[in-house]
Amino acid sequence: MTPGARRIREVARERLGHAELRPGQLEAVTAVLDGRDTLAVMSTGSGKSAIYQIAGLLLDGPTIVVSPLISLQEDQMDAVAGVPGGGAATLNSTLSHREREHVLEGLADGSIEFVLLAPEQLANDEVVHRLAAADPSLLVVDEAHCVSQWGHDFRPEYLRLAAASRALGRPPILALTATAAPPVRADIVSELEMRDAELVVRGFDRPEIRLVVERHHDAERKTRALLDWVVARVGGRESIGIVYATTQHETEELALALAERGVRSGAYHGGMPSRLREATQEAFMDDGEIDVMVATIAFGMGVDKADVRFVAHHAVSESVDTYWQEVGRAGRDRAPAEAILFYRPQDLGTRRFQASGRVDRAELDQVARGLRASAGSTVDPRRIAEDLGLSKTRVATALHRLEEVDIAVVGDDGLVRAAPGVDALDDTALATAIDDASLAEEHRESFDRSRVEMMRAYAEHDGCRRAFVLGYFGEDYEPPCGNCDWCEAHADEHAAEPEDGFDVGARVTHVEWGAGTVSGRERDQITVVFDSVGYRTLDAGIVAERGLLEPG
Repeated sequence: MTPGARRIREVARERLGHAELRPGQLEAVTAVLDGRDTLAVMSTGSGKSAIYQIAGLLLDGPTIVVSPLISLQEDQMDAVAGVPGGGAATLNSTLSHREREHVLEGLADGSIEFVLLAPEQLANDEVVHRLAAADPSLLVVDEAHCVSQWGHDFRPEYLRLAAASRALGRPPILALTATAAPPVRADIVSELEMRDAELVVRGFDRPEIRLVVERHHDAERKTRALLDWVVARVGGRESIGIVYATTQHETEELALALAERGVRSGAYHGGMPSRLREATQEAFMDDGEIDVMVATIAFGMGVDKADVRFVAHHAVSESVDTYWQEVGRAGRDRAPAEAILFYRPQDLGTRRFQASGRVDRAELDQVARGLRASAGSTVDPRRIAEDLGLSKTRVATALHRLEEVDIAVVGDDGLVRAAPGVDALDDTALATAIDDASLAEEHRESFDRSRVEMMRAYAEHDGCRRAFVLGYFGEDYEPPCGNCDWCEAHADEHAAEPEDGFDVGARVTHVEWGAGTVSGRERDQITVVFDSVGYRTLDAGIVAERGLLEPG
């Protein structure tokens, strides 16, 4: 018999010390205990980890948690290490052979309930075999947006998780993420092969965070404005904060400039040696030696510091998804916090360039012809990357596209082979399949470009910023929010939304772009995320005049 709400609350209180459940937790735990695949999309700090902790303690059999970063695994393990009856361990590349054996033996004898590992570990046949033998009751995919190529932090190793779940005996899947717009949610469900998935979406709003955009046209003045703003916050209020920059060079320059003004600052980016990165993060997170971290997006997942009072952006993020996750690192203690974007239209050029890096047709052609030539044998994707001089990410993306057009098959062991019948395809038939794969990549690139344009729209928006962001994520919100720069300056200018049937969440069809979902509606604008081309913002008057959208 499935445990009811009373038993779930009892475990949360007695085993985890939670006086009450947060919005969405009960629904998600109940779905998992009923054996349902579940996708929980809940804001940073809303208690996503407690969902698998409670469910894991109530289910017979160990819980396997896939988490992309070792630091994140360790934080999560610390959270459950003291839970009665909830032994936890990590399984990653830092372990010795003896330590690894100890973990696997603990799973077998039932002394370990939670094992946290990176997705790469599930490429090891022996590890998968030992995990499967323990008969896991739940597979948790943390930071699940990493599985989506529409997401802001796509990781090709996540694409193998569906195959890994089958090899583990296909336990129920619980996917967790803090930010996933409707297209990303659909992609997560598809890529993980979730069955009749329960979708729990709660709490995108962070009402305690004040949202501000400051517009500039001169690069130097923008930088000086940011420095002045941060110095005023730290010096006057002894605040702790994060400054996000676009490039590694910018992080170092801004950190140095802040230090020269007396701010205890540090720089963090992916080009730093790993030990220095770890030491810098520790100085900010635990030691209190750094008050302001200036970072690229590399300073991301696993950043859980409750007293961050502000997040400042030196330039636009790559998408609203990324921006909102970065902003969400402020005010995790639910005390007032600030998020400010220093915006210069010219900065969008960098993001547009980054959004144009799709796998091109020539690369798809190379991979496809190589597979046809090696039909009947399996190939390691790493070998393909070496032979063609491509990155592992690009090869993984190419293989994913070629799987969709029945040219490639990626096995549960991660090896790839030509799909049946590919060796018999002539050049014309092969070229047609490659064209289809290339078109899918063009759609992905168009989608990425549209997300950059949505960041521009946010920065230049003359309306409630909170309503704009929540609409992007498919949540209806009635302004004013009273805690953004526009609402503070235009408290009496909010107009009621027109009743024309194009509400947030409604499915619509455009004469040119096809089917889509209304993701935002404010005053005279309708924002739609189209299935093929991504986000578009339309003038409501022109839509009505020309009949550009139809319901359904």
